[in-house]
Amino acid sequence: LTRLRKITGAITILTSLMKPSPSGFRLVRAVETFGFHLATLDLRQNSAVHERVVAELLKVAGVEADYLSLGESQRVSLLRHELSNARPLASPFAAYSDETQSELAILRAAAKAHATYGPACIAQHIVSMAQSVSDLLELNILLKEVGLYRPGGASGEPSSAAIMAVPLFETIGDLEAAPAIMTEWFALPEVRGITAARSFQEVMIGYSDSNKDGGYLTSTWSLSKASTALKSVFADAGVGMQLFHGRGGAVGRGGGSSFAAIRAQPPGTVQGRIRITEQGEVIAGKYGTRDSAMTNLEAMASATLLASLEPDALSAADTARFSAAMDTLSASAFAAYRDLVYGNNGDDRGFRTFFRQMTPLAEISGLKIGSRPASRTKSDRIEDLRAIPWVFSWAQARVMLPGWYGVGHALSAFEDKGLLAEMAQGWPFFAASLANMEQVIAKSDMGIAARYAGLVEDRALADAIFPRIESGWQQAHDGLLQVTGQSRLLEAHPALDASIRLRLPYIEPLNLLQIELIKRRRAGDEDPRIGEGILLSINAIATALRNSG
Repeated sequence: LTRLRKITGAITILTSLMKPSPSGFRLVRAVETFGFHLATLDLRQNSAVHERVVAELLKVAGVEADYLSLGESQRVSLLRHELSNARPLASPFAAYSDETQSELAILRAAAKAHATYGPACIAQHIVSMAQSVSDLLELNILLKEVGLYRPGGASGEPSSAAIMAVPLFETIGDLEAAPAIMTEWFALPEVRGITAARSFQEVMIGYSDSNKDGGYLTSTWSLSKASTALKSVFADAGVGMQLFHGRGGAVGRGGGSSFAAIRAQPPGTVQGRIRITEQGEVIAGKYGTRDSAMTNLEAMASATLLASLEPDALSAADTARFSAAMDTLSASAFAAYRDLVYGNNGDDRGFRTFFRQMTPLAEISGLKIGSRPASRTKSDRIEDLRAIPWVFSWAQARVMLPGWYGVGHALSAFEDKGLLAEMAQGWPFFAASLANMEQVIAKSDMGIAARYAGLVEDRALADAIFPRIESGWQQAHDGLLQVTGQSRLLEAHPALDASIRLRLPYIEPLNLLQIELIKRRRAGDEDPRIGEGILLSINAIATALRNSG
């Protein structure tokens, strides 16, 4: 009852801040609660870029001629030594590459913003593809160059960093390594002083790349296990933990109900702090009107409070049983997914050709709506393709593969179906995972997908791969109904079922039109109306499907 009163009181306060007030106290109350600023900015860069920039700075400064050849322990030792020295590495009289000049210019602009607007304007710098402690130290080296990192003094005052280095663990392997990396990070004396001043450390976990790497079920389970393991690491270090969930709009990128997702977080990992990204069409859908924004913010606030204050939903014995079952399911789903997408021998050339010809990936690039190119490199490998076009392309072809493939194999192979039903009923994590997958399967259509498969030039290749996708979809569909005890998809969610069914008759003609236009364009028809029609169809299908990218 006490917990309920606290939750109700907090929600009432948050709601009152959003409602119109005839007096002028609403603004005063909001400023006192949230601070006098509109929004803060995050910086973000790939760890490989930091690595190259630091290597060049060290080389030009005469400190280390070949930093990139050093092992991890050597890098950490060198970087820590440099961080203890207030002397900058960069010289205004030296020549640097465009990349190095660009990165230093960005950080100098951040330092200027701090001086002009205060430290709250930019508080975090996300290091994407973080795979080691040196990745975080390299960022602090660059922050030191612009005065945003200050070494500790001789009299014993601790080091300080005006911007927090936030590691982003993205792939399955990175998520597994995250606890060890953070343990080593917190063991550094200079880091202890920085985290003590803030009282917390943020860690970002990526849904998109982990899904592309290991499939839907393995991604969600790896994220949950990493969160649980990080909780213990932070507790041992005496540091508050703030997880930043890099979710996208589509289920294959962590999408779905924010309320259910927060409630499904492992016990003890929220602790009153959580960050969640809202991207793309989700922003308009959730926050396009005042009423929808209030509803979604209230849902997220209440879910955070419940996840922080409620007792554990499972006993220790049930947690152990369910976790062991998930390990088995994840391993089975991972094997099936990797075998299809990357091949047992690591050669994905056949599948990547099939994917690029079956889906409108090349045509999507013509929309020019992304801030970055579709691939990280000039390679056409699946590993180098960014997660957004990967998920978006499958959605356009009505396959939605990133949101379900491999799960059917896992459910079918698992012998104790009663245990699965028990998990679906009593474990918020498993229930939310199945609910998200159910929505994706309901929006997919293998009949339409088969027509897209007709775009593949090599019929033998299409006949070898598409039946595997069809079979996997059927297994996921049947396994889901069996575990949830439903006779049809979305039987327990009639409102969502009606919404999807209402839109499907309008989407199907758009898909057929898109297929015909793509055929003509790929056959060499350069009529500009065809190109425009393809782009219009892509936009229309995405709008109708909603959370598809």
